[in-house]
Amino acid sequence: MGSLKPGATYIYERDKETVYAREFGADPSTRQVVGWDYDKEHPKFDPRTNDGRPLRDHIMDSKMWGEIRREARTNVTLQKALDRVIMIYKLSKDKI
Repeated sequence: MGSLKPGATYIYERDKETVYAREFGADPSTRQVVGWDYDKEHPKFDPRTNDGRPLRDHIMDSKMWGEIRREARTNVTLQKALDRVIMIYKLSKDKI
């Protein structure tokens, strides 16, 4: 839940498509974004990334790569494999 405090009482407010939360009794300027309301038919909303994949798939891939990089810190074999992947990636980008 980010920086929201467990067990605290919150007031939720909506400003157009953005949902905010602030602790009960706190100054309204301390509110934090906690979500968004969206309409799939709304022209500004597109749940897909630039490559056409669903946004959730993109987020899950990013999460997996982060976990791989963290694991590679203590796994020599995995770090060597990542180093090779990075080298191939950079070489392929140079050819374009």
